[in-house]
This record gives sequence, structure tokens and C-alpha cells, in this order.
Amino acid sequence: MEKIEIDLLLEAIYRCYGYDFRGYALPFIQRRIHHRVRNEKLPSISALQEKILHDPAVMESLFCDFSINVTEMFRDPSFFKVLRTRVFPKIRDKSTIRIWHVGSSTGEEVYSMAILLYEEGLYEKSKIYATDINESNLSKAKKGVFSIDGMQQYTQNYFEAGGKRAFSEYYKAIGEQVVFRPFLQTNVIFAQHNLVTDHTFNEFDIIICRNVLIYFNKELQNKVHQLLYESLSLQGFLGLGKREGIKFTSHGNCYEEIDATEKLYRKNR
Repeated sequence: MEKIEIDLLLEAIYRCYGYDFRGYALPFIQRRIHHRVRNEKLPSISALQEKILHDPAVMESLFCDFSINVTEMFRDPSFFKVLRTRVFPKIRDKSTIRIWHVGSSTGEEVYSMAILLYEEGLYEKSKIYATDINESNLSKAKKGVFSIDGMQQYTQNYFEAGGKRAFSEYYKAIGEQVVFRPFLQTNVIFAQHNLVTDHTFNEFDIIICRNVLIYFNKELQNKVHQLLYESLSLQGFLGLGKREGIKFTSHGNCYEEIDATEKLYRKNR
């Protein structure tokens, strides 16, 4: 019965608001829906469906529940270190470098990439496209303002990723917040993009899509892999999350493995 209720809720969201969550992994969707049902003090998922159809504010809350906001500067430092040592040397001679950060959330990993490129002398000829389904996340990312509470961890991550300077050079502390230097946004484009319904919009040398695919079912994962494949230049690099991979996908034979631990691949056909 609950599965029927969830299917009807997701169909109603798609028809009424145009957001398509029907291919998301059921356990993830169940957790987020139950959270919203409890917060709204509703008796059932069907009652939530009725409410979101008549109250856009509740739909906005549920949309935020579905958005994936777990991130930090230089998250998984070893991944960024491999980018620095094994990927950047292979693209150094390119006249322009295009990078797509998929599911960029509030921007911490985007600024991490900008710092990495800057320290390797590649930032001036790079363009980073940072996309997310959630406009609220993008608004926060554009500001480049983060809580000072995370800076100790972020600094440690930065040095573990091979950081070459004092991390504090990249931001200014103002009260309980830090503001990152404006030049780190100069070559970044923040834009809304929905992996489920939108298409490719450029050809990229590097695509970072970490910890996004784990929230999708198998069918949707293959659909997104098709989009990523079409968006990546030949010999371009794809970075996935630690619990993700390409081995059992529809495009598993289209890449060579660059680093098995960090889930970094290079398109070879």
C-alpha cells in the first residue's frame, strides 16, 4: 500500500510541478517522505500528496528534503590529490579546459576545484560549470559565504589534498562566517540543471558527478551515464563517488580506469 502511495505522490509532483523523482532509489525517497509527513504532522503519505497539490510551500519543503546537500571543501581529499597529480598533467597543454560539477550543492567542492586549478596554473584558461537542481543551493554557492565552524576541517582537507599555500589566503573571516576571494568565482558559471529531465549543454574535459548516482535506481543511473558520456570529450575524465562506479552500467566498456579507489575514469571511445 505504501509503495502505491509513494508512486502516486511522485506522479502528482511530476504532473503538477514538473520535478521528476520517479527514478530515485526507493529507500532514499521513503526516508525523505516519512520525514516530511512527520514534520507536517500528517496521518499518511496520501495526506501529504493532497497537501503538496494545494500548497506550494509544502512542495518546496519536500523538494528541499529530496535535494542532496551533503558536502564540504575538498571532500575526500585523496580524490582531489589524484586530480592534481594524475589528471591535471594530462590536460595541461589544452588551450581551454571545461569542467562540469554535477550536483554542486552549496558550492564547497566547486571552490575547492577553483583553488586546485589556481595552484596548478590552470585556472585562467578553465571554465567551471556548477549545476544543481536546487536554486536555493545555487544562490548560496554564488555568494561564496560559509560558516567559520567548518574551516578547521576544510583546512585539514586542503593540505591532505596537496595544498601548497596557507588556506586562509583564499578567504576573509567576517564574524562567524568566511567569504571566499572573488577571483575564485571569476571562471565559474552557476546554473540550474536537472539530470533527470535536462540534456547535455556542452562538451567537457572533466565531469565530476560524485555521490549523486547512489540516489537513483538502476534505470535512471544508466540514463544519466548516457548523458555524462555524451557530455564528455574523447579522452575526457569522469569522477564518481566512492560508492559509485561504471563497471556494471550500460557504459562500462567506454572508459579506462585511472584510479580504482578514487573512481576516476577516462573516456576511450
